[in-house]
Amino acid sequence: MYISGGCHCGAITFIGEADPKRVAICHCTDCQKMSGGPYRSIVQVAESELTFQSGEPKIYPKIGDSGNPRELGFCESCGAHIYATSPRSSDTAERWLGIRTGLLDQVADLPPQAQVWFDSAVPWAQNIADLPRKSGQ
Repeated sequence: MYISGGCHCGAITFIGEADPKRVAICHCTDCQKMSGGPYRSIVQVAESELTFQSGEPKIYPKIGDSGNPRELGFCESCGAHIYATSPRSSDTAERWLGIRTGLLDQVADLPPQAQVWFDSAVPWAQNIADLPRKSGQ
């Protein structure tokens, strides 16, 4: 499906093609810390299927919870996290970018299909359906 989105300040915008079956919630401690929440929702997009229309993410290299090297792309202006992926290698294998679904105009059309790193899940975040609700703050 067609996707479009961008960072909070609008400095980075992008379009692409994503498979709605490749949406997941990640419970790893990196996603918890970097999102400021109990988990993060991502959609995996082939790098060749994503086009930056404005701006380019700044890359933050790190070692993930898996022990593997990771590259995290974020907006240098507002700090919004755009994606995570493996570093470029000398082989020609296509990289997959874990695009943060909250950045997408189509976020409501991309429900999670799986959960990963569930051993790190925060127990209270598993069922919030019964909490009181307000339409605004």
